[in-house]
Amino acid sequence: MSRDKEIYVLLTDTGTVLTKIIRSFTKDPLNHASIAFDQDLNEVYSFGRKNPSNPFFAGFVREDIRGDFFEESMCALYRIQVSQSTYNNIRSQIRHFEQYQELYKYNLVGMLGVVFNIEWERRYAYFCSQFVATVFDRSGVCLVEKSPLLVTPGDLQNTPELELVYHGKLHAYAGCESITSGASTFRTA
Repeated sequence: MSRDKEIYVLLTDTGTVLTKIIRSFTKDPLNHASIAFDQDLNEVYSFGRKNPSNPFFAGFVREDIRGDFFEESMCALYRIQVSQSTYNNIRSQIRHFEQYQELYKYNLVGMLGVVFNIEWERRYAYFCSQFVATVFDRSGVCLVEKSPLLVTPGDLQNTPELELVYHGKLHAYAGCESITSGASTFRTA
């Protein structure tokens, strides 16, 4: 299979109360997952807050990683090379989510299922890492050897399918800070 397109998986820690609660169960430092179509993170999608100040209004979102909500976020950016047809399939799925975004809700119940290792599928509802794993899975790319209903951001961080591009402060990577702090470890390509 020819692998000539890149797609990115962005893992972040926003420092919110919900993130801290999730971390208490997962023990993972980064607890939010997103899909990006470019290394500069201009086009990033996930399931999360529709309004940064309201954690209870959540669903499919195009994220503004340069906004205040992500200002203090730590992140890890990973890339995967895929075929043109896989890339097109993932793009098509994202267009579908965008077109019907009013149908989609955040799968809080499913996220609780992860804690108890119960696959709790809800129609039109996803949590962030379930969304990422599902989109790749539906495109024929298995990132993690388990059901997307049980995938955590930590699972994505530990898969050999993804290549680490950067680890550090998100705004330093995205060019939002004038001076890069010592928190960043590296950036390639």
